[in-house]
Amino acid sequence: MGTPREPVGTPVEPMSSQRSRSRTQGSVKRARQARRRRGLAAALILAILAIVLVALIGGGGGGASPKQGAQQSSRAAPRSTAATPVRVRVGVAQTGTLPTAEQDAAAVVVAPGSFLLLGGIDQAETSLADIVSAGATNAHKIGSLPTALHDASASFLKGAAYLFGGGVVSSYAQITRVAPDGANQPAGVLPTPASDVASATMGDTVYIVGGYTGATPLRTILAWQPGRQAHVVGLLPRPLRYAALAAVGGQLIIAGGTSGESATRGIYRFDPATGRLASIGLLPRPLTHAAATSLNGTVFVFGGRGSSATSQTRQILAIASTGGVETVGLLPTALSDLAAVSTAGHIVIAGGRDASGRVHDEILTASVTPRPAHP
Repeated sequence: MGTPREPVGTPVEPMSSQRSRSRTQGSVKRARQARRRRGLAAALILAILAIVLVALIGGGGGGASPKQGAQQSSRAAPRSTAATPVRVRVGVAQTGTLPTAEQDAAAVVVAPGSFLLLGGIDQAETSLADIVSAGATNAHKIGSLPTALHDASASFLKGAAYLFGGGVVSSYAQITRVAPDGANQPAGVLPTPASDVASATMGDTVYIVGGYTGATPLRTILAWQPGRQAHVVGLLPRPLRYAALAAVGGQLIIAGGTSGESATRGIYRFDPATGRLASIGLLPRPLTHAAATSLNGTVFVFGGRGSSATSQTRQILAIASTGGVETVGLLPTALSDLAAVSTAGHIVIAGGRDASGRVHDEILTASVTPRPAHP
């Protein structure tokens, strides 16, 4: 459309005055721009200070309800804490043999020096209903479960073992009470069917972590007591199967496991008193299908594998409650899907699968001894 013309009869300003006003307007414009830049810089500094202040306040202590803890963990895992070195070494030797080679059995101590192996898979890839009573040097079948299953988990509470979930082709929701002599009966159901679970007892409560419904992986941490319904008390940052789990110092240590199709490295600490989940460290490498138990305030993780079904490891890891991780020994053979329990001052390991696909029948005893601070 063009620039509008000046109205007829409008006085024309002299050129000298126009140049003077132009210089004045330019000075004002430059001054305004300088003030704007200073204002933006100040605002940026204040924003950075505010972010730092919020981070410092949010990272501080303070309890939270179980519901709050679950909500926090669903958004993001908290920051790691300082790691403490674990100064022990673990030696392992074969001390006995199982009645049959098996993997993926649930293991639970029922008396000093005695534990049960429940279910599992044999060399023919057949799920088992066997209830095996074992010690460090011997084992024998004492009964049968109502149904064959594998990838369940068991914990001891109030004089009996309780078996949670498991499956064959599909996952099961059943909770089964198993007496030390092998007698068993139904004791309840989980909120959903769940295999590939891990469980641990603290006080009068069993906690069940992660798992798989047969269609959907789970990220729940459940609490269960006999005669009551299992209920959610926490959430993992992501769904997790085959995690290594142990209780120590009134808290749960959760290490590794499978997320999607991949093995993971995360180490988490769950506090049932507050419902808070904290990320406390990383395993040396992704690990799943390992076995865990605690002894003298330290969590020990035996064997396992990476994402590949033939990537078994011999490593024995020790995890401090603060998240420090060290390799403290080696298994005689690289194994995954093995069982481990702590009893009578030592750790007993049973069964498992090696990288060739062979299922093992060895009972191994692991002895934990102090390691000098300066070797």
